[in-house]
Amino acid sequence: MKQRRRTWTRIVTLIISCLLLVVISGFVYEWIASKQDKLQYPPLGEMVDAGEYRLHIHKLGSGSPTILLESGSGESSLSWRDIPEKLSSFATVVSYDRAGYAWSEEAATPRTGENIIRELHVALKNANIQAPYILVGHSLGGMYSRLYAQTYRDEVAGLVLVDARPENDARRTNEIYAKERPKGNPSPLLSILLEKSGAFRLFPNYMLTGRVEYQDRKSFVNIVASPKYFRSVAEEGDLASTTEDAIRGQHLGNLPVRVIARGIQQDLTQFGISKRGNDQIEQSWQIGQREMLNISTNSKFIVAKKSEHMIIHDQPELVIQVICELITDTSHFQSTMSKAYTDD
Repeated sequence: MKQRRRTWTRIVTLIISCLLLVVISGFVYEWIASKQDKLQYPPLGEMVDAGEYRLHIHKLGSGSPTILLESGSGESSLSWRDIPEKLSSFATVVSYDRAGYAWSEEAATPRTGENIIRELHVALKNANIQAPYILVGHSLGGMYSRLYAQTYRDEVAGLVLVDARPENDARRTNEIYAKERPKGNPSPLLSILLEKSGAFRLFPNYMLTGRVEYQDRKSFVNIVASPKYFRSVAEEGDLASTTEDAIRGQHLGNLPVRVIARGIQQDLTQFGISKRGNDQIEQSWQIGQREMLNISTNSKFIVAKKSEHMIIHDQPELVIQVICELITDTSHFQSTMSKAYTDD
């Protein structure tokens, strides 16, 4: 009997030791690989002082206006793929990483919209990137773009909102989500642990399915995923309501605004939401898209018929077309106003 217990004790000890060895090996592997990543994947743009930390700003092209791309929650400057390069043939294009994202350093200030756009404003000045700006905001980035236009109105020539988050969406859907209790992303702490253990690097197709699109997984693992990233994304989400409050009921006069809304309903049933709940959430989102037309007397609505939420991936050519048309309309408007002023 004692011999049998000793045998089982040895087997259990061996199994635990092997598991610990695997886990430790994963942590060591990730530590070495992340060090190599910093050498293999240097910043595409410049590291610019934003006040107490540095933002990564990637500038392409030349001339005026400057097209400023603001990414959605959890999305980096890399999320725009080849859109910046295509736009750079006729204008200055700026994509950047918010604090904690990809190459940008982590900020000590709370991740409120007010702090985010103020620090971006400082960085743009320090990088000598000149206004006027055409702000292009996707998802959560749409709210930041709206707040920037509201705060620095004289610097903004136009606004393109790409399936942007409506400021009243949470108010309409909080009760629905509370009833549905969907499966969410792992907590920041768990995500950091998974990243540190090498799980994302070793098993990307398993760990990142439903979270990161297939062609973006390599850059996510090698450049984006880090403790500072997971902390920053979570804090932005927690403080998004402060940006909603800041832009609620805003009116930007006759600022040219284009709203691009998705044409294909998102499927949230894969996250445990019922079909009825999914329909209610989509209805709220679409109402919010149309409500954004009220922020300006010069607004237009465009439906991306072949796209779900990631319009910048599903129909990038449409996003480029709308931006180009807005620049043309803006130039004509400014020319007309200038001529009228001269005639007077």
